[in-house]
Amino acid sequence: MNERKHILICGEVGIGKSTLIARLLEHSSRPRYGFITKKLDPDGNGFHPIHIHPAGAKTRVWEQDNMIGTCDRRTHNINLNVFNTLGVSYLQAKPDGIIVMDELGFMESKADAFTQAVIHALDGDIPVIAAVKARFDVPFLNEVRAHPKTMLYMITTENRDALFSELLPIVQGWKG
Repeated sequence: MNERKHILICGEVGIGKSTLIARLLEHSSRPRYGFITKKLDPDGNGFHPIHIHPAGAKTRVWEQDNMIGTCDRRTHNINLNVFNTLGVSYLQAKPDGIIVMDELGFMESKADAFTQAVIHALDGDIPVIAAVKARFDVPFLNEVRAHPKTMLYMITTENRDALFSELLPIVQGWKG
């Protein structure tokens, strides 16, 4: 990969990390690998189910098999097995692709196979674009943000449009 770096977009919840990644990917014809996570509206008990999907999928399913966990404001129920099986398989990519990680957070920090697969992807030559939760008390996320092959961009409401303009030439330069 020469000096090409992977892109990490870090920011608070709801600031536009996923939107920025989606906008950037609209300008690339490379196949997408990796994953997208999605938190659904709360169930009758106030818990939000969170699912993981392959980044290149045209449709998404909302089943127990791809539910990485549930959460409310205080409690997180995490299914490490889904991270360590589906999550790891989604990170397997061909050299002509882009690995999307949307988003990396604290829930997977104890999923050893998954966290190793994330670091392995960052060590590699296939371009990575990732949203990273702004949690600085999680060693795994700190390791990701400090990875030597990454460029870290902090996103705010004030800079997200300028960030798109800055990152677009990088993503367009990722040729297959």
